[in-house]
Amino acid sequence: MNGNVAKDYKDRLFRMIFNDREKLLELYNAMNGSDYKDASELQVVTLENAIYLSMKNDVAYVLHDKLFLYEQRSTKNANMPLRCLFYASDTYSVLVKDKNIYGTKMLPLPSPTFVVFYNGKQKMEEEGELRLSDAFVKKQENPNLEVIVKVKNINMGNSRELFEKCRPMRDYMIFVDKVRRYSQEQTLEDAVEQTIRECMEEDVMADFLKRNRAEVVKMCLYEYDEEKQREFDREEGREERQNTLREKARADEAFRKIAMLEKQLAELMK
Repeated sequence: MNGNVAKDYKDRLFRMIFNDREKLLELYNAMNGSDYKDASELQVVTLENAIYLSMKNDVAYVLHDKLFLYEQRSTKNANMPLRCLFYASDTYSVLVKDKNIYGTKMLPLPSPTFVVFYNGKQKMEEEGELRLSDAFVKKQENPNLEVIVKVKNINMGNSRELFEKCRPMRDYMIFVDKVRRYSQEQTLEDAVEQTIRECMEEDVMADFLKRNRAEVVKMCLYEYDEEKQREFDREEGREERQNTLREKARADEAFRKIAMLEKQLAELMK
């Protein structure tokens, strides 16, 4: 990964787009079939740094006694319920930091909704869910603790209704899709520049790109380098597992031959 890019990297593109209250409210309405107009009612509570994690959560907000935590992921991650549990715990801690949690009066809490927007290269159904209880070693019919995470595939060709109702999400995925396609035939830097030019010509995030062009370039270089590194790590892990299996097979074969020789020797000594 380019050290300068990593050093100057400030935010993820998804997070930067949807930290805008108006766009976030548009996404909320699209996800919930509502038509709220006043973005000032949104209380953004995105964590700058989760206590147990080295990365930020993408977007979190409270609206009308409900807590929403959104994550954009380009890789499948079965541990998202656990991550969301940490996020929620930290967020609730912030929300009640000035309250008396040792008092007898119950503190009202916004009810949580967790959503992962998936736009990775691996195939995945359009909608799914992950449950924290699936990770429990000992299964319970009614788990004492549960976290349910909705997973929504936002790759092009999926989530058409969401794209129709939320233009920022549609534009975001048009941008991502272009960068991916163009980077297969040219350098990543050139692919990002071509994507930015085309999006501005096609009125896709045009105002956003005019204001934030330099930072968007840095973010894209960082994110795609990070994605390639994850792919490399997975490939390296597969190769390491294959080597381990081959070594085990060779060891098993050696033990089998030794056992056979010992048996033959024992027969000769009778």
